[in-house]
Amino acid sequence: MPIVQISIVKGRDRQSVARCIREVAQTVATTLDAPLTSVRVMVSEIEPDLFAVGTTLKSDPVTTPPPANDSPLETTTEWNVDRAARHLLDAEAERRDITRITDAWPELDISAGYLVQEAIIREKVAEGHTVVGVKLGLTSRAKQKRMGIDSPLTAVLTDRMYLEPGEPVDLHRFIHPRIEPEIVFTMARDLRGPDVTAADAIAAVGEVRAGFEVIDSRYRDFNFALPDVIADNASSAGFYIGDVIRNPADLDLSLEACVVRVNGEVVDTATGAAVQGHPAEALALAANSLAQRGQYIKAGDIVLTGGLTDAVFVSAGDEISAQFTNLGSIVVTA
Repeated sequence: MPIVQISIVKGRDRQSVARCIREVAQTVATTLDAPLTSVRVMVSEIEPDLFAVGTTLKSDPVTTPPPANDSPLETTTEWNVDRAARHLLDAEAERRDITRITDAWPELDISAGYLVQEAIIREKVAEGHTVVGVKLGLTSRAKQKRMGIDSPLTAVLTDRMYLEPGEPVDLHRFIHPRIEPEIVFTMARDLRGPDVTAADAIAAVGEVRAGFEVIDSRYRDFNFALPDVIADNASSAGFYIGDVIRNPADLDLSLEACVVRVNGEVVDTATGAAVQGHPAEALALAANSLAQRGQYIKAGDIVLTGGLTDAVFVSAGDEISAQFTNLGSIVVTA
């Protein structure tokens, strides 16, 4: 592994330093015919009066491509919303996990995360996907407390995420899929925030069913900060919907029980109260959150209200089932 030591005058602006590092690394890689990602550049600072008279750092824009994912040469000046979106889209298309973006771009915050998410969906729509609904994430109050938030995350569902009943989880399509049971709404009418209550939310729901969501974080080992997972469309990858249709007015969904089995063995249980106390409460909070970004939940939208239990890893040959009190059962295989 080539290691290069360079000295930088104290006080140089960050962008100039980054350009200098990239150019040095590129030169070394070209000279040694070595991969750019194998070059390590060690930087030390010196006082201005120790710097050779008349010497300057080259600051013209570089034309070399940006470093690879895990290159130590990544700097915050190289990142923006469009690049982050492309980074995640490429990882998904290539079934390749990546390190979390906030490691390279610490300025990525929740607002920017949603901008990245929106850029990803725009690209998918341009490729022919159709938006069909909304996914709610982090609907457990305990998880929200750990993440420092008080309402669910939102993400976007497209038609190409829909998986037909009986269709296996294709392990060749995903990176490291997990599956979690959901209570699924189909909206009878628009739901616009702000100030939506749980009563408003449930009144806007036309149908309720059981479902499974396939989550497949593009981040290595599902290791991400909050802005990362928002940018990654809340790890959305696929979803199944059960065939038993119920009227939400006939059910107390906070008491709807779910038993999850893997290959016939019970691995988890929960009730609808695991989702923000009641799935309608999660839906209301999501509608109010979307309103802050000028968005709303539309009539006809499918809404995944959030995982009832911890997600289950999917392995080849597995049969995973969820049995609900009133919503029937749903079974998938891998």
